[in-house]
Amino acid sequence: MTSPPAPLSVAVLGAGSWGTALAAVASRRHRTVLWARDAAQAGAMADTRENARYLPGVALPDALAVTSDLSAALAPLAADPARALIILGVPVAGLDATCRELAARLPALGLAQTPVIWTCKGFEADTARLPHEIVAEALAGTPDIAGGVLSGPSFAREVAQGLPVALTIASTLEPVRDTATRALHGGAVRVYASTDVVGVEVGGALKNVIAVACGIGDGLALGTNARAALITRGLAEMTRFGVALGAQAETFAGLTGLGDLVLTATGELSRNRRVGLEIGAGRKLADILASGVTAEGVRCARAALQRARALGVELPITEAVCAVLFDGVAPMTAVSALLAREARLET
Repeated sequence: MTSPPAPLSVAVLGAGSWGTALAAVASRRHRTVLWARDAAQAGAMADTRENARYLPGVALPDALAVTSDLSAALAPLAADPARALIILGVPVAGLDATCRELAARLPALGLAQTPVIWTCKGFEADTARLPHEIVAEALAGTPDIAGGVLSGPSFAREVAQGLPVALTIASTLEPVRDTATRALHGGAVRVYASTDVVGVEVGGALKNVIAVACGIGDGLALGTNARAALITRGLAEMTRFGVALGAQAETFAGLTGLGDLVLTATGELSRNRRVGLEIGAGRKLADILASGVTAEGVRCARAALQRARALGVELPITEAVCAVLFDGVAPMTAVSALLAREARLET
């Protein structure tokens, strides 16, 4: 009988809801350390076995170690670099800084070739870069870095609670896909592999913007027909944009395209949909954000539109969302503008 492979050493950097959920999953079978930048948060999580800030009420596995010391989080990986994985659970806004910290540390630890996978979804606000472009530039000092993106229709709370989920790991390198799959696949988590990094990232970014649009429609009580139209035409929008950036069209029919879009546009746990609902109900964006709600669709909508315009790609739903969020256009005025567009062939 063949013995099972030895456990991996996994470092999850970023103790938000998604980083914590993935660390919980990995720790059930592998040696896993979760790094939080906030020392007080890390101490509280280690003591109470709960991430009260992001996943209140969800118990952390006893095997999961938590620290605010980045060196301590990476040290176990250095003992056996061939069986190591780094998961970046930070948002797009924090990806560059985190990768630059890694670039200064990984070579000295012998981890320059350790797979690094990121989970954030969106375009960087100031530069309109996708996550893989941020990683490639920030980790330029580690030339052999192997990377990939993990995405798919997933609410962190459900994953942390052990409910079923299907995810996609996308990388051009088979060892990266294999290591990520080994770390996370099993039990209630099913992991599929892809080589289309751009397609997976564009789907993850645009679905958040379309979810804001669907929330606005629901907040205006436009009905389920309107929601179905926004989801369907939103899928066409993200596919058109992704292909222009070099993605494979079929990626958008899968988990990280249609799957993630449906979840985020309709799910009660969706922060992007919630922002749209409140906008549709008449609240101002500044007031919504001041209440503590964060939504990547708001953060990246203008950057996505900027990048699309540079490519000559039309994103009418994204444009309407930006008009409502940032230009003071009334939600119903934006809806009327969408409906007034000329009739055309569907494909």
